[in-house]
Amino acid sequence: MTSNRTATVTRSTSESSVELTLDLDGTGKGDVSTGVRFYDHMLLSLAKHSLIDLTVRATGDVDVDAHHTVEDVAIVLGDALREALGDKSGISRFGDATVPLDEALVHAVVDVAGRPYVVHSGEPAGQEYAVIGGNYIGSLTRHVFESFAFHAGIALHVRVLGGRDPHHIVEAQFKAVARALRAAIARDPRVDGIPSAKGAL
Repeated sequence: MTSNRTATVTRSTSESSVELTLDLDGTGKGDVSTGVRFYDHMLLSLAKHSLIDLTVRATGDVDVDAHHTVEDVAIVLGDALREALGDKSGISRFGDATVPLDEALVHAVVDVAGRPYVVHSGEPAGQEYAVIGGNYIGSLTRHVFESFAFHAGIALHVRVLGGRDPHHIVEAQFKAVARALRAAIARDPRVDGIPSAKGAL
């Protein structure tokens, strides 16, 4: 079983520069600066509720659009998770959580099996056009989960079961994903080796 489940990943393009460090066996400490304040808030929630220590330093062309920076941070987050998980020996593998935030309710399920897939459903009509915090567009939420899951190599299902306030709808999704990840990546002392009948993930 890997004892040090940490990773540091950097990515630089003409649109953004990202440096990200995480520790899967942390306590949920977060230190995040992306230039998109609402996204910072969501990533700090992800760290807090997944118990993953997370440090992010990102700069990008947010004067053009938040999209590039938000996407690139999600890509790096996925790459770092995949690296830190290593061979996935001794982990639970699956996780699910249902999380409320006032009127919003979200169910998230994760399988860190190495087969990337995303199903994202249930956001109310118009959520993708909502502008939150000045430069975070509602459509970015699904894009974050897709970019993250495909680079992390995880199957991720997110269902919005209810909600009215755009902020709450997004935040409940991040918190539900965080709690599902927390369960999936947790070490289970009863798991002997790789949690797959095939012997590899």
